[in-house]
Amino acid sequence: MKKEGSLSISKNFKKADSGRNEELIVAAEFIVSDALVAFIFYRSIVPFLIFLPLYLKYRKFRKAAFDEKRKKELSAEFRESILSVSNALNAGYSVENAFIEAYGDMLGMYGEDAVIVKEYRIIAKRLKNNESIELIMSDFASRSGIEDISDFADVFAAAKRSGGDMTKIIKRAASNISDKIDVKREIDTLMSSKKYEQRIMEVVPFAIIGYLGIASPGFLDILYHNVTGIAVMTVCLILYAAGFVLAEKIISIEV
Repeated sequence: MKKEGSLSISKNFKKADSGRNEELIVAAEFIVSDALVAFIFYRSIVPFLIFLPLYLKYRKFRKAAFDEKRKKELSAEFRESILSVSNALNAGYSVENAFIEAYGDMLGMYGEDAVIVKEYRIIAKRLKNNESIELIMSDFASRSGIEDISDFADVFAAAKRSGGDMTKIIKRAASNISDKIDVKREIDTLMSSKKYEQRIMEVVPFAIIGYLGIASPGFLDILYHNVTGIAVMTVCLILYAAGFVLAEKIISIEV
């Protein structure tokens, strides 16, 4: 029989109320984008149908973006949770009871639907079943896929075995995570203008072709419904897609 904490963090994400909305958003984005590409580059429904299988790749790309956003949120929430654990330790609670107290704090801070609250609910339940806190944290770290949580679990387990000062260790871990989050936020701030420029550049080709089609009807007819025109527009589309992928890689910075 599986333990309650055995589900992956990605599955926990899918259980969130926003999961269904995200699926609808991704599907709507792809359909609109596919329709625009088919109309702007080919003026035909055939490419729209041909490109439909690309939805699986687009869905994977967008889900990765949603998951990355949630991981950033979970990392920030985890920082608050271990600060809560530290405060409980200062108040005289044992390590195990400090984590149980932190669950209540996280529930009041983020609400019962937050991922950190669901995880601490699992932690509290397993602690009440007399499971080892080191094992529980290691399990949480492996399911989260977040480096900060994994590092904390490793340090926490080593300190618990050696009898180290848990309050100092937890405070230091919270400080390290805070510093890393602050660096990420500074990078996001610096990159936000570049990301905005990128989004504009992604729309420009569609805007130019659309404008020419409206302002000068018939001017672009030579590019449609003939082999040469289709070949030219296909090359343009490939270059556009390559530029999109390259731009996404450039602005994706890991800290």
